[in-house]
Amino acid sequence: MSDAISFLAPRADVIARRKQIVADLADLLPPECLVHETRELVPFETDAFVSYRRVPLAVALPRSTAEVIAVMKYCHRYGVPVVPRGAGTSLSGGAIPQEDAVVVCVSKMNQILDIDLPNRAAVVQAGVTNLNISDAVAGDGFFYAPDPSSQLACTIGGNIGMNSGGAHCLKYGVTTNNLLGVRMVLTDGTVIDLGGKHLDAAGYDLLGLVCGHEGQLGIVTEATVRLIAKPEGARPVLFGFETSEEAGSCVSDVIAAGIIPVAIEFMDKPAIEICEAFAGAGYPLDVGALLIVEVEGSEAEMDDMLASVVEIARKHGVKTVRECQSATEAALIWKGRKSAFGATGRISDYICMDGTVPLSQLSFVLKRTSEIVDSYGLRVANVFHAGDGNMHPLILFNANDPADAARAEAAGMDILRLCVDAGGCLTGEHGVGIEKRDLMRHQFSEADLAQQMAARAAFDPGWILNPSKVFPLEGRPAA
Repeated sequence: MSDAISFLAPRADVIARRKQIVADLADLLPPECLVHETRELVPFETDAFVSYRRVPLAVALPRSTAEVIAVMKYCHRYGVPVVPRGAGTSLSGGAIPQEDAVVVCVSKMNQILDIDLPNRAAVVQAGVTNLNISDAVAGDGFFYAPDPSSQLACTIGGNIGMNSGGAHCLKYGVTTNNLLGVRMVLTDGTVIDLGGKHLDAAGYDLLGLVCGHEGQLGIVTEATVRLIAKPEGARPVLFGFETSEEAGSCVSDVIAAGIIPVAIEFMDKPAIEICEAFAGAGYPLDVGALLIVEVEGSEAEMDDMLASVVEIARKHGVKTVRECQSATEAALIWKGRKSAFGATGRISDYICMDGTVPLSQLSFVLKRTSEIVDSYGLRVANVFHAGDGNMHPLILFNANDPADAARAEAAGMDILRLCVDAGGCLTGEHGVGIEKRDLMRHQFSEADLAQQMAARAAFDPGWILNPSKVFPLEGRPAA
């Protein structure tokens, strides 16, 4: 990949003390909770944004809040940078370390501590996966709503860091809408508890600030999350259109009509072909764009809502309408969508953008996205959460060709600028990380950024937590 994205220069004084730092951490953690041999550090050198890699100084794998406290106190005392990490599924480089950093990975903190069905809440450690929570309460008729495509692997801690969403966020919201409380360890080892099983809390909404903090305010070790009762029924329906613009206009009109399905997912023709070849979901191959619209409720409710959606779709020249006829067929439809990123990776290298736009701008942005990518001589497959305008164009390129990689990055930056200029924002659920860091000035004024950095510095005055991420490297306050 290109060297377009820079990191802070590693601190030579910290690297020089590496042997002592490792020895000190070994006194704080059992052997199975500390990784420091070079070959064992390699799996932690990147996340799902694999274009950039840095081997960390060491990796701590704490099993409890107490062990996180011990590591954070040590790193704070000696000025050692810390990079929090969940499962490493970040698509924006949020968990990529630096050579002078200790990675604190919460993957061993994987216990469900309490399931409180009367209060519809669960308390879990930060390394628990989304799917683990839903599986634990499925027998009682409940589930945890946020469902990123990586929900089999991604952890609650990482979801909180990036305020992750998923296909069903249209109805149920993203992580912040399903998060009731956190326990978080600050840089100096202090523990704070924000929120809880109650629905309201006094004082500032610090929980809202923490959700989406990208590992720069502290390390979340436990979370209290909302449990939701399973619907009576759910039914995904495929809608095929001649063009992406027609599909985009249909989405805008469905939402404008006050209809809120549980999900509206979009695929253009390249994405349809890629996902169908992988999953055999029965997607129509004679259309230019596909919407997966899922409704839920009683049979009467689903019939009524679908009738309204079909009526709107016909106004936009829908070619295909196919209702799911069984649970197996529904699972296949979602398997194709959830596998989109992995299926694309089978045929090409790609980078995935994450801009969000107003629904009224969907058709325009889709058209301009194709024009932008074409201008760089590349290809794009669009698959995204259409209901909330969270776009995920996958820009295909050859990672073994530095020039091709540079063109892909440039095209991606142009698309993100387009999203902001259309009235949207740089990220919907993947976070800023390092990928979008240098575009922050395109969305925010210097005063906006200064206020955000002041809030960050209130939690981490020394800027030791995830220091190369989110904010442009130039113009930061001195640590």
